[in-house]
Amino acid sequence: MGLGSMHITLTGATGFVGQALIARLQAAGHTLHLLARKPHPEVASTVWDSSKAVPAAALAGADAVINLAGEPVSQRWNAAVKERIRNTRIEGTRHLVEAIGRMANKPQVLVSASAVGYYGSRGDEILTEVSKPANDFLAEVCIEWEREALRAETLGVRVVLPRIGLVLGNGGALGKMLPAFKAGVGGTLGPGTQWMPWIHLDDLVGIIEYSLSTAKAKGPLNASSPNPVQNTEFTKQLAKAVRRWALFPVPEFALKLLFGEMAAIVLASQRVVPEATEKTGFPYQFPQLPDALRAVLSK
Repeated sequence: MGLGSMHITLTGATGFVGQALIARLQAAGHTLHLLARKPHPEVASTVWDSSKAVPAAALAGADAVINLAGEPVSQRWNAAVKERIRNTRIEGTRHLVEAIGRMANKPQVLVSASAVGYYGSRGDEILTEVSKPANDFLAEVCIEWEREALRAETLGVRVVLPRIGLVLGNGGALGKMLPAFKAGVGGTLGPGTQWMPWIHLDDLVGIIEYSLSTAKAKGPLNASSPNPVQNTEFTKQLAKAVRRWALFPVPEFALKLLFGEMAAIVLASQRVVPEATEKTGFPYQFPQLPDALRAVLSK
C-alpha cells in the first residue's frame, strides 16, 4: 500500500509532538483514528484509558499504529507520579499489542515511542542504539516499554522504537526554558558539561512518518540530532538565538530543590548519536543546533 493512503491509529496525540504529527500525517493524505482520554474535536477518535483493553473498533482497518501515550515525565516525581509514568507506558503498550494480536488483518508497522532515558547518565561515552541500558528508574521503564512493543514482532508486525531526546519546538522543555532566556536570566544547568541529545520537532515527526514506509527502519532508532551538544554550548546558542546574555547558572542543589528526583533528567549526560537512524537514510532537516533554534524561534 502506498504511503499516501495509509489508515493510521495513533495514541498520545494530545501533546505538542502528537499535535504536530497529526498535522503532518493529515497533510500527507493519511486517514487517522485517535485513541485518547477524551474525544478530539476534529479527528475521528475513540476514548481510551491505557489501563484498559483497547476497543477493537479503534484499530479496525489500521495499516499502521503509532504509540506515543504516556504520563509526562517533566513534573515533580512522587510514588504516584512514578507509578503513572510506568503504567501508562508499559500497561498501555501491552494492551495495544494484545489488541493487535486479536486483529484478523494486522497492521504492517507499530511505531512505539521510547526515550533516551534508556541509556541513563553516561558522561562522555558515545551512545548508539546498540549501547547497553542503564539500571535507574527511567531506564527500567524504557526497557519494559520497548519489550512490550517488541512482542508485536511475533505477530508479523515490523516494530520501530524511536528513543526520543529533548524535543525543540513551540512547547515542551524549550517552552519552559524560553521565558527565562528571553528575560536575560537564563544560564547553564548544574555543571554544564552534561551532553544533551536534542532534536527539532520537525525531524522527530519526520522520523516517525519515515518509519511508516521504510522497511530499513526497525527496532530502536535514536530520535536525536547527529550533533548532541553539552549544556554550556546549548545555553550559549539559545542565548544567542534570543539575543540575550546567559549569565545566571543554576547550581545542581537548586535543581534538586526545584525538581526533586526528576532533576536527574536535567543533569543526565547522554552523548547520544543516531547511528541506526542515519543508516535508514533519514534526511535530517535540522542537524545543527543554531539552525534548529532559529527555526523554532521564527515561528
